[in-house]
Amino acid sequence: MSGMVGSPALRAGGPARVTGSYRYLGDLRLPGVLHAKLVTLDCARARIRSVDTAAARRVPGVAAVMTAADLPQPVPRFGPQYRDRPVLATGETKYHGEPVAAVAAETLDAAEEAARLVRVDYEERPAVSSLAAALAPGAPLVQDPALRPGDPLAGTNVLHEHCYGWGDVGSAASDLVVAGSYTFPMVTHFAIERHGFIAAPDGDGIRIWSTIQHPYWLQRIIAGLLNLPLAKVQVLAPDPGGGFGGKQHAKYEPLVALMALRCGRPVRLILTLEETFQAVRRNSAEVRVRTGFRSDGTITFREIEADYLLGAYADISDRVVGKGSYISCGPYRVPAARIVARSVLSHTPPSTAFRGFGTPQALWAAESNLDEAARELGIDPLELRLRNLPRGGEVFIPGDRPADGQWEQTVRKAAELAGWGTPLPAGHGRGISLGIKSGPTTGLSYATVRLLADGSVIMSAGTSDMGQGARTVYAQIVSDELGVPADRITLVMGDTSVVCYDQQTSASRSTVLMGNAVVAACREIQAKVAAMAARLHGVSASEVEVGQGTVRLPDREVPITEILKPGLGSLGGEVIGNGESRKEAVPGHPLSGNAAFYEFNCTAVEAKVDEGTGDVTVVRYATVSDVGKAINPLQVRGQDEGAAIQGLGHTLMEHYVLDESGRIRNLGAIDYRIPTSMDLPLDLRSGVVENADGPGPYGSKGMSEGALLAVAPAVAAAVTDATGAVIRDLPLTPERVWRALSQRPLRAPARQLAKEMQR
Repeated sequence: MSGMVGSPALRAGGPARVTGSYRYLGDLRLPGVLHAKLVTLDCARARIRSVDTAAARRVPGVAAVMTAADLPQPVPRFGPQYRDRPVLATGETKYHGEPVAAVAAETLDAAEEAARLVRVDYEERPAVSSLAAALAPGAPLVQDPALRPGDPLAGTNVLHEHCYGWGDVGSAASDLVVAGSYTFPMVTHFAIERHGFIAAPDGDGIRIWSTIQHPYWLQRIIAGLLNLPLAKVQVLAPDPGGGFGGKQHAKYEPLVALMALRCGRPVRLILTLEETFQAVRRNSAEVRVRTGFRSDGTITFREIEADYLLGAYADISDRVVGKGSYISCGPYRVPAARIVARSVLSHTPPSTAFRGFGTPQALWAAESNLDEAARELGIDPLELRLRNLPRGGEVFIPGDRPADGQWEQTVRKAAELAGWGTPLPAGHGRGISLGIKSGPTTGLSYATVRLLADGSVIMSAGTSDMGQGARTVYAQIVSDELGVPADRITLVMGDTSVVCYDQQTSASRSTVLMGNAVVAACREIQAKVAAMAARLHGVSASEVEVGQGTVRLPDREVPITEILKPGLGSLGGEVIGNGESRKEAVPGHPLSGNAAFYEFNCTAVEAKVDEGTGDVTVVRYATVSDVGKAINPLQVRGQDEGAAIQGLGHTLMEHYVLDESGRIRNLGAIDYRIPTSMDLPLDLRSGVVENADGPGPYGSKGMSEGALLAVAPAVAAAVTDATGAVIRDLPLTPERVWRALSQRPLRAPARQLAKEMQR
């Protein structure tokens, strides 16, 4: 492929973001808008006796104070998987930060003052905020069993149990069995842009502005709640300032919509950073792994039991658990496997999708377990992985997509970039880890491309550009397919009344699914131009070829624009192409469909450990992804390196701190640490493997999540290599590392743990 595809084109909208002139949702100002503020309680679980709003209503400028009693009865509930989340808390709060009321006023100051004056009479009740507490016999139930009719687990805090497997684990002959239990922390997405919502009555319908990643999913939720046709719900979703999965699904849009309809005016709610922490987070998890090996390092079986802490409502998290655990054996030949993963409810903020969609939790355990086996077997960790890695086209999960790349190339390239096998200074260690994630299992995307009379182009797509650079990639595709310079291409996105349907923006699907739809739309235009050229020049359509902006006639080649003007004639007009990309469900598949592609990554790390303080410095970091085809190498590098740094957050520092009543004690940027420039690897290297073997345009694959998957096990393995201390709990804070160093060996030998787990 020549032209823009494969070149490091600058990101569309980049200058506006850098200069601060880009208008995010929070910058929008509607005439007559009311400002909303939430009323919450300073505890996780409480029985609401009464809500007194009299004083709040007397504040000048207050237009409405809404409680559960002011909503349609029973209180409407919503959710992408289960309709379990009430618009406002009804009866009792389920997590720290759940709103019991909301105020709308002429100014934000008035709304905040009125919110402080709402008096809630409540009784704090025991809350379960950990896996152990939620699963304990007699634990308080998070959800009313009446919400789960016919569910045999309704009397427990287990929302769902996912069971997968193949082969016979019990009869697998092994020379060594290694087992361990590993924990992954509760963390926040920490997108720079806070969550924001605006709603306004629109005749007999409603208009919603949201930082949502899935505009069409939100449209369906709002239409169902308000009993409106889809056509009467317009969702406008300006490009969000980061999402990472946290903005996939509805949060407070239903509340703001109901307030706007009640007031007859637009209502605006912008969460504070602290409120964002309470609104959405990533699942924490505890994962237990048993793996059998022959003496040469060949895996004989894997047994995985995982518990994920969902929160008070399901959101999309049960799907996170199911999909993340499905591939938890990793990218290896595993002849026999048994996987059981439970979605556990708790009195904590609802968890949702987060970059990696459940696989970082599972692979933290599985890859760490593999490193322990390498030490027991006396085999180099790199070599152990290569011995068990499937070749391209080899099935490694029965009934699913075969390995879709030459993954050994990725592993060897990362090892080379990290200097694997070369001497290390004292106090330094190396670790290597593999990451794999199933791409989308179903999908539907439409695109419309309009080639105008002057040769410029308008393209529309329902994808959200939340930092992955979708606008740039689509412009590159259109430019190459139609021969139009990028500065003559306009992309329209983020408005359900204008753009065509896109199922969702997630699972690294934007380039593959919507990209294929864009290619198809361009190819339809090419076919129409070919027919136009054949008519103009009196030749057969079979004698005309159109591609990359050129029309090839039997005797010459001309630019598309030379055909377009006479072809359209004096009336002008345009040539329209529509494209569709569809991936249907597969009946009987555990995930409703096999993976469209795999995101495969190898991460190799050199780390230095200060044994006096427990501080970990990442000296060299190498990340390599199998991308099929890098349509924009600059954006690919940005995604991989950004994912690496984000992964260092949950690896080294990030975690919620909860007190005994389930309150989050480290809300906000001061008390919750994320990586800064001071925490970056001293030497960060990224690379790609391109074999054009993906299902997307020109052989591309999705890749925006892959480089996050293997960060934690690679860093932890480097710490162990440097110190001998094995740490199975994240994050690797200086205190945790220091304690591990002072108590070496930290845990029972892996052989003993295997016996205990077997019992």
